[in-house]
Amino acid sequence: MSFPRRVEPELLDQLPADDPRAIRARRDVRRANTLMMNASIMASALLRHGAGLQPRKIVDLGSGDGHNMLRVARRLAPHWSDVTVILQDKQDIVNRATRDAFTALRWRVETSATDVFDFLANARLSGVDVVTGNLFLHHFVDEQLARLLASTAQLARLVVVCEPRRAKFVVRSSRVLWAVGFSDVGVHEAIVSARAGFNGKELSSLWPNQDAWELHERTAGLFTHCFIARRAAQ
Repeated sequence: MSFPRRVEPELLDQLPADDPRAIRARRDVRRANTLMMNASIMASALLRHGAGLQPRKIVDLGSGDGHNMLRVARRLAPHWSDVTVILQDKQDIVNRATRDAFTALRWRVETSATDVFDFLANARLSGVDVVTGNLFLHHFVDEQLARLLASTAQLARLVVVCEPRRAKFVVRSSRVLWAVGFSDVGVHEAIVSARAGFNGKELSSLWPNQDAWELHERTAGLFTHCFIARRAAQ
């Protein structure tokens, strides 16, 4: 059973990057991604819907510390080579170990510490094949989402995002994450994220020029909502 979306401030967005609570909360985000199996879900969607694209440049919006995108890249590297991935986030918190791990896959990594709307408005973003996002779109109300998706549709041929599934079961599960070691900030973020998540065809309904795209939107696993947009063949 679902309920209306409710977008609320998240503590991690307000804490300095080097705050111990923020550092622990980012570890919680990594664990949440593991529980949700988001790296596997995203990589599978990219390989399935990106067949024939041979992407050279991927933009990952709201990438955080880049760890989830690295896990996706490890699954994609045997199939996609010579890829540049741009990790966008408000703060550049991608550490040297993560950068070196991308290099070991023979992927180039760039970071962009900027507001997402400023980033998408940057005319120098050319040659982008794929845009991804993980646990990012739920931060925005529908009006902002419509703007963000419109800009994204102008940028890439394939878009794949993984978001929290908005359901009472997911909210209840989030409240007990303390039992598996999540911090108080991590539990708060999980609850707020679940309330702001998606279900049904909510993201599809905000996508522009739908006739020019193949849209897929579905529940993936217990906790994840997956949205895929691929530009239709001309």
